Amino acid sequence: MAWNEPGGNNDKDPWGGNRGNDGPPDLDEVIRNFQNKISGLFGGKGGGNGTNNGRNEGGFNGTILIFALVVVAIIYVFAGIYQVDQKERAVVLHLGKYSETKGPGLHWNPPLIDSVSKVDSLSLQEWSTGQQMLTKDLNIVDIRMSVQYSRIDPKAYLLEVRDPEMSLQQAANSALRHVVGSSPMHNVLTEGREQIAVEVRELLQLYLDNYKTGINVDKVNIEEADPPKEVQSAFDDVSKAREDEERLQNEAQTYANGIIPKARGEAQRVIEQATAYKEQVIAQAEGEAKRFEYLLAEYKKAPEVTRRRLYIDTVQEVMENSSKVMVDVEGGNNMFYMPLDQIVKATRTSTAKAATPQDVDAIVDQVMNQLRSEAAAQQSRRRELR
Repeated sequence: MAWNEPGGNNDKDPWGGNRGNDGPPDLDEVIRNFQNKISGLFGGKGGGNGTNNGRNEGGFNGTILIFALVVVAIIYVFAGIYQVDQKERAVVLHLGKYSETKGPGLHWNPPLIDSVSKVDSLSLQEWSTGQQMLTKDLNIVDIRMSVQYSRIDPKAYLLEVRDPEMSLQQAANSALRHVVGSSPMHNVLTEGREQIAVEVRELLQLYLDNYKTGINVDKVNIEEADPPKEVQSAFDDVSKAREDEERLQNEAQTYANGIIPKARGEAQRVIEQATAYKEQVIAQAEGEAKRFEYLLAEYKKAPEVTRRRLYIDTVQEVMENSSKVMVDVEGGNNMFYMPLDQIVKATRTSTAKAATPQDVDAIVDQVMNQLRSEAAAQQSRRRELR
């Protein structure tokens, strides 16, 4: 008979030793007592007064129950463990009510009591759309736009709006239509695209903030802006005409920039010449008037001498501008005529044909000798008269 069967010697251990009353309690007995108590709680047969089959049946059921409870506890504990990535945030709801937002790391929350929802709050998301829209000047344009955004507020993203992504799309379409509808077609298709993108982003962010979506718009790009395909050729003609207009305006402006300063410079030169001539005439008139005053004073002192001096100066001035020379020679009223103009003309002609330095020197010597002889004769006549 085994040591632990009913009716056996319970004072002995499996190895033949005597347990005694003062030793530690038997482990099987402790487990059996605990199983009996559990079986009693659930209506099973427990206690030490039952039959052998009853004790075996109660022990088997209690072991399964304990094992099941332990497994359930372990599964419950492990089910509440979760990890949050670096770019994510975890929103925790305690019995359906917001509790907290947890950052990256390993966390635990009791399942069935707390619910955890992870939100990617750092990565940039992108959404694109392409539509036909009406501009301010009642023209139709095809626009393709992309929106880059991030979920900066996980709580608002999950709890404030039922479908924040759909709200973003509808708000983006509304903002784009508002801005394009307030702009002329030329700005939408050409240099105004960047400004339109900035205005759309500001208006879209205002909408999303009012909706409390927890979304932040990082950038809006107007990727394409073209007229409808049905009028593409006509639009190309208009664009070419506009380019020609701008080119002609630039050429005209360049010509104006060149001719206007030149005309202004010429006008300034004429003004300065007129001013200089005016000052010269005034100064000359004032000088002549002053000279006449001095001459009048001298004339009053010696009228005859002054008159003769004026005559001589006048004759000298006239003769200096004349090409003919009249020389008074001895013999009464005979005058010697020296045709300097003809001599100079002949000299120029001969020089143009075959003039040499020797010929020029000979002509000069001839004229000088003739003048010297005439001057000597005139001086001799004056001596004789004296």
